[in-house]
Amino acid sequence: KQWYQRRVVITAGEPSSVAYRYRKIPLLGPGAEPLTLICRCEVDAVTTSANGEEKYMNIKALNEWDLKGGASEWRQKLDTQRGDILTTEMKNNKCKLAKWTVSSILAGSDLLKFGYVTRSMPRSSGESIGHSILGTQEFIPKQFAAQISLDMNNAWGILRVIVDRCMQLKDGKYVLYKEPGKGILRIYKVPLNTFEEDNDDSDEEEEGK
Repeated sequence: KQWYQRRVVITAGEPSSVAYRYRKIPLLGPGAEPLTLICRCEVDAVTTSANGEEKYMNIKALNEWDLKGGASEWRQKLDTQRGDILTTEMKNNKCKLAKWTVSSILAGSDLLKFGYVTRSMPRSSGESIGHSILGTQEFIPKQFAAQISLDMNNAWGILRVIVDRCMQLKDGKYVLYKEPGKGILRIYKVPLNTFEEDNDDSDEEEEGK
């Protein structure tokens, strides 16, 4: 993804991997107390439309990983069967595409740009791996959400239920855990120093360099 972003984004001066927008979003619910969500959102680039209007853009890479017999099917089919390839990606990576789409909507991005990326040399490995961008495709995030049957009203409803549940908990540190392969979320209370040892080890490594 980052390699693809660097190839697409033209920057003035030092390149940055991502820019942040801080947005205030009302979180409403029927009969519930209104809440305000402060969200840090990622934006990958800014582009200019034909009429000179600046538009925010998120850039993501779709990677061809299943090379049949060491050959790239995307190289042969992308120009004529792009819709079929995207449909297959929607089927195999629906969660990833939904996450990218929600992130773009939260950020208020005007465009969501996909790059179709494959290995330059199919049998290469390790540091010798090179990649080629075979094509790109742009979508308006809200329209793409409808295309992949992503219901944002349902997504906001789920978030509101989680927030309301967390607001009922006593002060402390908690872990939100989703059961693999199931539509079940669990909340576990953990000691306050949980995960802090890992952070301390990382700080010590940085100081030793």
